Amino acid sequence: MNKQEDSKYFRAQERVQEMKDFYGKLFRSILLIAFLAALNYYINEWSYMWFLWAALGIGIGLVFKAFKVFGLNPILGKNWEERKIKEIMKDEQQQKWN
Repeated sequence: MNKQEDSKYFRAQERVQEMKDFYGKLFRSILLIAFLAALNYYINEWSYMWFLWAALGIGIGLVFKAFKVFGLNPILGKNWEERKIKEIMKDEQQQKWN
């Protein structure tokens, strides 16, 4: 393998690890919410479902993590990063010649 293929391989390997970590976090979160729901039911039999507040917080965190892992950020996504990198490199190149 050449240097470019090595670089692609390692980026792919990192991305797979991020996905694996996300799915592990998702599974642990589901277990935690289920435990909190059972505890909530045991304590007050759904008279006040406080576990939903924890589920909401965990859910928001998971959504942001999914945006990062799967590149779903429409505002500052991968295309924006690539355009910005090219723009900065072009600016530096022009400054170098001035």
